[in-house]
Amino acid sequence: MSGEETVKPVSLSEVKNILKKIEKERKDLIYEQRIALEHAQAFSKLTMKQTKDLIKELKSIETIEESHAYKIADLLPTTEDAVKAIFAKERSNPGEGGIKKILEIVRKYHIE
Repeated sequence: MSGEETVKPVSLSEVKNILKKIEKERKDLIYEQRIALEHAQAFSKLTMKQTKDLIKELKSIETIEESHAYKIADLLPTTEDAVKAIFAKERSNPGEGGIKKILEIVRKYHIE
């Protein structure tokens, strides 16, 4: 090993499950973990399996990188403008066809 850490994105549903497991094992979370868990519980709308399935499906779109798929899975955008906002600072974006495909996929998982 070269000593470099591997950074992998995680979804809010994964954060929720990780922190719940830590809470169960330790009985107590530190302040930052408790705040993160509260946030994940408030904003995570899908189960971990649904999130993983959604991310997998989003990654099948050619222009979607893994980090974008995770962000989309956490935010569950329902409008073209919301999808465009995710890609606002990016050099490339999925284009109109890609945006429509993203919204189509998200609609299969997102239930209000």
